[in-house]
Amino acid sequence: MSRPKSMTKAVIVGHKSILSSTIDSLHETNLFHIEDFVEDESGFKISKPLKNAEEVSKKLVKIRSIANYLGIVKKEPVVQKTDAVLRDLNSKLDELDRTIATKTESIAQLDNELKDLDSQKKEILPFLSINLDFEYYRGYDSLKVFAGTVKGSLDDSQISSITKAYELYFDSQSKSVVLFVAKNDADRVYELLQGLGFRDLRVPERGGVPSDLLRFIEQKEVEVTKKIESLKADIESLKVKYSDFILSSDEVLTIESQKAELPLRIATSANAFIIEGWTPTEDYDKVVSAVNSATNGKAYVTSLEITEEEEEHIPVEYNNSNIAAPMQQIMDLYSRPKYTELDPSSVILFTFPLMYGLILGDIGYALILGVLALAIRKAVKSDAVKPLMDILIYCQISTFIFGILYGEFLGFSLASLHTEHGSVPGLIPGWETIVLFEGLGGEEFMFPIHRTHMVMTMIGVTVVIGLLQLNLGYLLGFANISRHHGIKHAVLEKGSWLIIQLGALVAAIGYLGGNSGLTYIGAGILVLGIVMLTMGEGIKGPIELPSLMGNALSYSRIIAVGLSSIYIASTVNDIAFEMIWADHSKINFLAVAAIIVFILGHGLNSVLSIIAPGLHALRLQYVEFFGKFYEGGGRKYNPFGYIRKYTEE
Repeated sequence: MSRPKSMTKAVIVGHKSILSSTIDSLHETNLFHIEDFVEDESGFKISKPLKNAEEVSKKLVKIRSIANYLGIVKKEPVVQKTDAVLRDLNSKLDELDRTIATKTESIAQLDNELKDLDSQKKEILPFLSINLDFEYYRGYDSLKVFAGTVKGSLDDSQISSITKAYELYFDSQSKSVVLFVAKNDADRVYELLQGLGFRDLRVPERGGVPSDLLRFIEQKEVEVTKKIESLKADIESLKVKYSDFILSSDEVLTIESQKAELPLRIATSANAFIIEGWTPTEDYDKVVSAVNSATNGKAYVTSLEITEEEEEHIPVEYNNSNIAAPMQQIMDLYSRPKYTELDPSSVILFTFPLMYGLILGDIGYALILGVLALAIRKAVKSDAVKPLMDILIYCQISTFIFGILYGEFLGFSLASLHTEHGSVPGLIPGWETIVLFEGLGGEEFMFPIHRTHMVMTMIGVTVVIGLLQLNLGYLLGFANISRHHGIKHAVLEKGSWLIIQLGALVAAIGYLGGNSGLTYIGAGILVLGIVMLTMGEGIKGPIELPSLMGNALSYSRIIAVGLSSIYIASTVNDIAFEMIWADHSKINFLAVAAIIVFILGHGLNSVLSIIAPGLHALRLQYVEFFGKFYEGGGRKYNPFGYIRKYTEE
C-alpha cells in the first residue's frame, strides 16, 4: 500500500528575456506539471506564442499529413541527432511534399483517364455484335438510323412489310439492332420498334469498328493501370525511404511546438513572466538546478505552501514498485486516486489475480494464456500493451496455482475420485483425491478441490473470502479518514462496520453453541456498532447495512463463473472423445474432426477465460472492494516535456 508521490508546489518568476531558456530547461527536465493561468485582476495576461510557433505549426501539420498519407506507423526507433534533423528538415520536407504532390496528381489524372476509358468501353460493348464502323451511323440526309435494343425478335419480314428501303443488322443474342431506313418511312418503322420494346443507345462520337476500338481501349487500360501501379510503388518506396525522417521530424516539431505554445498557458506582463506548477518533492531540486543553470540564476524559483483546499486538486503521480506498476492501468481504467487517498494498486496486485485464479483455476488454460501473454509482450512494443500483458501473466500464475489446488487441466480432473457411482480415474495415475473434512450441506472437503462436487462448500468459502476483502476495504478506509479527519471519524465511519460484524459473529457463535450469555454479548456489540455507524454516517449508515451481505454474496460469482468454464471444457472433451471412440480402430474423418473440435473448443474457451474471469474479478474490485474505501477522481500528473524515442540532443 502506498500513497501518491509527495508533490511540491513551485513558482518560477523571471524577466521575459529569459523566458525561452526557462521553457527549454523545464521541457528538458520533464518534471514540472504546469498549471494553466487564468486571467484575473492581477494585471498579468496570457502571452502570445513564441515567434516560431506559426512556422513550426505549419511544418508539423504538413509532416503529419504526409505521414498519414503514407501510412507511417511507429516502429523500433532509429535515434537521430536533433541538429541533423533540423538541418535537413526544410529541404527534405519540401522535396517530399513536392514529390508526393506530383505523383498523387499524376495518379488522380490517370484514375480519371481510367474512368473515361471505362465509360467508352461501356458505350461500345452494346455494338460489339454489330461490327459496323461508327462513321456509318451518321451524316445522312435521307436516311434515319435506329440504334438500340429490343426485347423481342426482329427480322427482315417485319421491316419489309413497311418499306423495302432499309438495311437491318440484328443480333438475336444481345437483342442489339441497327436499322437504316428512308426518312419517309421512319415514323412507321419507329412505331414497329416501339412495339418490340425498342430502347435507344447512344452512338459513340467517334469512328472505328467496335471490336478494334474495344481492343484499343483495353490495351490503354492496361497501360494506364501499370502507370498507376508504378506511381504507387514509387510512393511506397518513399514511405520506406523517409519513414525514419518523418518520425524523427514529427518528434522534433512536436517538441518545438510544445515549447512555442507554452506562453499561452502562463502569466506575463510587459516585462515579466510567472510559471506556476507542481513537481514531485523528490525532484524539486532538479527543477531548481535546471532553471538556474539555463538562466544563469536570473530566474526566481521557490516552493509555495499548500493549502488544505488545494490538496484535493494536486496532480497525482503513482508511487509504486515496478512489479505493482502494471496495476496502475486498472486504477486509471476506474479512476486515479486523489492526492489525499491511499493508492490501492499494490493491494489489487494480489486481490485481482487472486479472484481471477479462483475463478479460472486450470493448469492447461494458465499455460496457454501465459505463453500467449509472453509472446504478445515480446512482439508488441507498445507502452500500452506491455502492462496489460504483465497483468495477464500475473493472473495466469494465480490460475496455475489454483489449477494445482483444483487438480484441473483443460477440464480434465488430474486426480482420481471415488464417488457413489464408482471410481473416476484422473489424468495422473496414482494421484488419489484425499477427503480432509466435512464441508457444508453434507459435502466432503477434498484435495484436490473438486469444485463440481463441493458447490455449497465453495460458495461458503468464496463468501468468507469476500468478507475478508471487504473488511480490508474498511481498514483502508479507516486509514484514509483517520489521516484527514481524525481517529474519531475513522472509528465511527469505518470501525463501526468492523464492530457490527464482530457482534454478529459473537452472537451467531453463542446461538449455535447454545450459549445465551455469549449471544447477548454479541447482540450488545452489534447494537453498539449500529449506534456508532449512525453517529458516523447518519441514518444512511444503518440503511446500508443489508448491502454488506449483498456485497459478500456477490463473491459467490467466483464459483458460478468457474463452474461454467469447467462445464464448457468438459463438454468439449466429451464431444471430441466420443467422436474418436466411435471407431478407434483406425484414423478416419471423425478422428480428424474430433481433433479440430478439441482445438477450436478449447481455443474458444481460452478466449472466454480472459473475458469472463477478468470482468468478474474487476467487478469485485471496483464495486464491492473500492466501494468500502475508495473515492478516486485525482488529476493525472502531466509534466511539461516529452519522452524522446527517435531523436536525441
